Amino acid sequence: MKILFYILLLFTVIVFSACSSKEVYKPVFVQDDWKYFGDSNVTINDISANAALVENHKVLVDKKVIDIKIPKTHKLLGYSDGWILSSSIDGNLTLVYAADRNMTEEFDLKRTIATASVKNDLLAVLFSNNEMALYSIASKSLLLKEQGEAPIVVNSKIVKPYFKDDLVIFSTLDGKIVIINSKEKKKLRSVIVSSEKHFNNVIYFNLIDNKIIAATGHKILSLSQKEIRSAYDIRNIVADDKSIYLATKQGEIISLTSDLQQNAKLKFPFAHFLGMIISGDKLYVLEKEGYIIEISKDLLKYTVYEVDIDDGYVYIDDKIFFVDNKYISVE
Repeated sequence: MKILFYILLLFTVIVFSACSSKEVYKPVFVQDDWKYFGDSNVTINDISANAALVENHKVLVDKKVIDIKIPKTHKLLGYSDGWILSSSIDGNLTLVYAADRNMTEEFDLKRTIATASVKNDLLAVLFSNNEMALYSIASKSLLLKEQGEAPIVVNSKIVKPYFKDDLVIFSTLDGKIVIINSKEKKKLRSVIVSSEKHFNNVIYFNLIDNKIIAATGHKILSLSQKEIRSAYDIRNIVADDKSIYLATKQGEIISLTSDLQQNAKLKFPFAHFLGMIISGDKLYVLEKEGYIIEISKDLLKYTVYEVDIDDGYVYIDDKIFFVDNKYISVE
């Protein structure tokens, strides 16, 4: 028994020593407290890519709380083409028009929905089993269905379907970009972003410099006449019309061209980045220990400020970070 007791004691000491020695970001110099910070008057209870759920199951979009209540049995999917989208775990999808909450549409799709988006009469749905589908909102009819490979486990950052003219571009849960022609109702192309087994869903999609830019947590793809890929442990991505900025799990901020050539790189040891915002000629990065880092776009200069934030959902609305019940504006 004594031997067992000492073994358990030694194990406990090792575990607690490991936890207590966990490294966190500690800036060499902090300029000051960040001035544009305060209570937001809302508490973020859940997030999607472009909307947040707040108290009383209302929705925060474009810095305004919309007087539309999401059912308690539903998850907020996002805001698309003027509609608030939510769904239950068994596939009851509800669309409520933000400008007129009496305008609603409902679909009983029988399967759990990962994300969805709308353009005019088209509803594009990505299911949690990686199936892709297009529906007519007016007729409720199925227009097209494509089956992807079912994922094992995914990152919470799921990208909604993207509409571009007659194209619908699905960012799948197994690390692909699937391009569909909505008029011809057929798949045109499928492109692999990365092929990891776990957490391989696409977490970022954009069109930059006439190129498709897509990323998983493991790789970033630039697609035009040719396919270019680069491997990074990606936490966050933002972009303007000239550069792509990556925040990595190693505490790096990396600037890339649209062809994925590296412009510059900064390293913040042990930093855990929560999000990034581009404003003017600056990049603003929120760090988990309560810092906002203001960086020049060329990554040559930076200044660290302190902000008082608690753990909670982080939602980025244009030029504002919302964290739990606080806001941090970069303007």
